[in-house]
Amino acid sequence: MSNTMNSPRNSATSSATSSATNSATNSPMNSPMNDTNPVEERIAFIGLGHMGGPMAMNLAKAGYAVTAFDVSAAALERASQAGVMAAPSAAAAVEGATVVISMLPASRHVEALYLGEGGLLSHLAAGTLVIDCSTIAPASAQRVSLAAETRGIAMLDAPVSGGTAGAAAGTLTFIVGGEAQALERARPVLGAMGKNVFHMGGAGAGQVAKLCNNMALGVIMAVTGEALALGVSHGLDPQALSAMMAVSTGRSWATEVCNPWPGVKPEAPASRGYAGGFGNDLMLKDLGLAVEAALQVGAAVPLGELARNLYALNSRAGRGRLDFSSVQQLVAGDGGPLG
Repeated sequence: MSNTMNSPRNSATSSATSSATNSATNSPMNSPMNDTNPVEERIAFIGLGHMGGPMAMNLAKAGYAVTAFDVSAAALERASQAGVMAAPSAAAAVEGATVVISMLPASRHVEALYLGEGGLLSHLAAGTLVIDCSTIAPASAQRVSLAAETRGIAMLDAPVSGGTAGAAAGTLTFIVGGEAQALERARPVLGAMGKNVFHMGGAGAGQVAKLCNNMALGVIMAVTGEALALGVSHGLDPQALSAMMAVSTGRSWATEVCNPWPGVKPEAPASRGYAGGFGNDLMLKDLGLAVEAALQVGAAVPLGELARNLYALNSRAGRGRLDFSSVQQLVAGDGGPLG
């Protein structure tokens, strides 16, 4: 990690606390910044993709005034039909906002949005709360947080888990790094989009924790696909094998919810041609960030590195935009370079 990661204020390895919230009303408002009804927060939302779109819509549904921007006119139109106000630019979206939320693909997009001349931080008033829900490099989260702090702007890195289904249902898990006081202010807003909130430590800690989770997820999905392929090769029914694994020690989200074998779980991406869900290229990005984070502290992640290579091969086989569970086709030798 960068040197700022090791400071007492920002350390990702500081004692972490966790909490869960089932609604915005379950969270105490201890911050002096919150002497009004939390719904009076005026929210700007930047990034209305598969995750950001439903998140912004849920905020509007909860009664928040939400103004949003996305480079996609179609995404803006969908959100506007759900009560979100469309803005012609990110700068226009944040005018008068008390809370800014971003959900963008990668570190470079987040840094470009907030930093430098003309970056959003230069448009925000002191006392604004920024919540970045993108999954990015911890060092990038720290850079933006430090720049925000110098302007009197509180910032949280709050990547999410729960996928597109969780975003639509408002049941996401938020994995948060940043100051506790800022998180207390953010809880009602997060509660309109999710069910669980875990405070992992200082700036960047949310990103470290999210990368740990996604590294485990990537490995588990690949080995689940491999196990199912082995069983089917021996004549086993993939549905029966999955049902057995789901109540045995090999159980996981990959066996029970997002099963990688087509037809086993009708609602899973695998049963609709691996469309939708969490893209293979996004998993590849997160695994790359996890391996990079490991190198920075001298940690060994051999399975993480192997998984990154597998998803890279899956992308080269033309499945980069498909759900990451399509790695099953690679390990099964179905049209991939391992076949």
